[in-house]
Amino acid sequence: MKNILIKFCFVAMLFGFGACETTKLNLTQDPNALTPGQASTDLFLNKVQEDMGRLIAELEEQASQPTRIVALTSRDYQNSYSPTTFNTDWQTAYQGILQDISLMNPLAEEAGQLYHIGMGQVFSAYTMVTLVDLFGDIPMTEALQGQEGTFNPNVDPGAAVYAAAITLLDQAIANFQATGVASEPAVDLFYGGDWAKWVKAANSLKLKMYVTTRLVDPNAAAAFDAIIQGGDFISTNDEDFQFPWGSSLNNPVTRHPNFLSDYTPSGANIYQSNWLMGYMLQGKMNNGNTTFEGSDPRLKYYFYRQVDSVPQDQPNLINCVAETAPDHYPDGTIFCSLPSGYWGRDHGDDAGTPPDGQLRTAFGLYPIGGRFDDNTFAPIVSVDGGANGAGITPFLLASWVDMMRAEMALVAGNSAGARGFLVDGVSKSFAKVRSFISRDPGAITDSVPSTTIDAEYLDELGQLFDAADVNGQMDLLGQEYFVTLFGNGLDGFNFYRRTGRPSTLQPNLEPDPGTFYRSFVYPGVFVERNTNVSQKPDILVPVFWDNGVTPLAN
Repeated sequence: MKNILIKFCFVAMLFGFGACETTKLNLTQDPNALTPGQASTDLFLNKVQEDMGRLIAELEEQASQPTRIVALTSRDYQNSYSPTTFNTDWQTAYQGILQDISLMNPLAEEAGQLYHIGMGQVFSAYTMVTLVDLFGDIPMTEALQGQEGTFNPNVDPGAAVYAAAITLLDQAIANFQATGVASEPAVDLFYGGDWAKWVKAANSLKLKMYVTTRLVDPNAAAAFDAIIQGGDFISTNDEDFQFPWGSSLNNPVTRHPNFLSDYTPSGANIYQSNWLMGYMLQGKMNNGNTTFEGSDPRLKYYFYRQVDSVPQDQPNLINCVAETAPDHYPDGTIFCSLPSGYWGRDHGDDAGTPPDGQLRTAFGLYPIGGRFDDNTFAPIVSVDGGANGAGITPFLLASWVDMMRAEMALVAGNSAGARGFLVDGVSKSFAKVRSFISRDPGAITDSVPSTTIDAEYLDELGQLFDAADVNGQMDLLGQEYFVTLFGNGLDGFNFYRRTGRPSTLQPNLEPDPGTFYRSFVYPGVFVERNTNVSQKPDILVPVFWDNGVTPLAN
């Protein structure tokens, strides 16, 4: 308990609340005898919110790499991530978020703080569902019991965890709709105390779960439709469920983690995906043939170019420029480099790290709060730039809900409905991304793409969708969904395992990288410290909602 109280004081300082005022210690008593009732529900909830932002920012990048949303720099899928890769994330989830919520709840219940409890229930559900999606069966029933339970909890079936998450979300909705609540949370980083929007977020998370489980749950479509008919879900950009980052570089550091990685005196440290940049740059539809100029209007927001061209005569910087495309690459597949200074990497390129930190393309203004690409091509030589890291980690956006609706309509045979939802989702994404220009006060706005491109893009997207067969339509949906998901690839990883689409993804550079992931292996801290759990044999163990029928290309 002494450690918990110290943690509370740290969080109070972290969020600028001043001195810790949660309790007055009687130094004649054993600090270990202090009760949780002397702790603060607000400080618990503040730390949970911060941990949620950091956890999802980390896990989404791991999920984005296999699906080419960001670059994967390993050719062997089985060994791309070791059991230690997820150790910190696992500890953040269980020892941080879920444990803090379990300690907060009795205090909140006693004080009648139903909104605190509701927020914790949404965070618990989001965390547990994410862990199931990535790892499969996870501890739940026997977890977080302390000395009254077991320190070696068995795993629960993923389906049981999903069912428990649905129950938590239903309870959260009831708590958000309650009246006469004793007190509201001091800080709500997501919605600022708008409890109607929290209800929409909870319902939208249920929508995501029903889409995910549609292959194994015959009732998923009906449950999905019931929420849609109720109308209480995220449908506009101002209702988006997202974690906001700040611009402080001093204690506390509140900047987006990817901004901290890419905006350094030595330049960028993360490789962007040649597939995604090429798809957005060169006319992403109809094999690269578009009828308008300017590519995807989100391109200059997503990526910041430090140079205006990628050299074709310097293999010391880009080894593949001296090579030809691998034989297993289909004709027309992007290979090695892109024009106009979009300096990234192919899927599976593990060639090491040359001195290209101030040459490679960095994260841009959306969503991490970097620089808008206004064609100045200035190398990153500072820890500041653009919005100084004051971006977001998206958890669940209105545009994504439209993509989910498009998928459900398409598998139900409603092509016209799917087309409408797809176009609506991309349109909302355009508007959201464009709104970020105000966050970069130094941007030269003359280089902002004309809004006429948006209408042309959407019109062509609709035409191409109409002309495609059902597989081609699912490809188009997947491609556009992946672009829209930039900043949180968790749903893209699920979509690909669920549908096997888009089939147009760049292959792994290695001809035989092993079979694509059905799940990640368990974190080392879990299996090494738990006598009731064994490591999974490989990455081919499916999660419960994956029936294993959908073929996954490498």
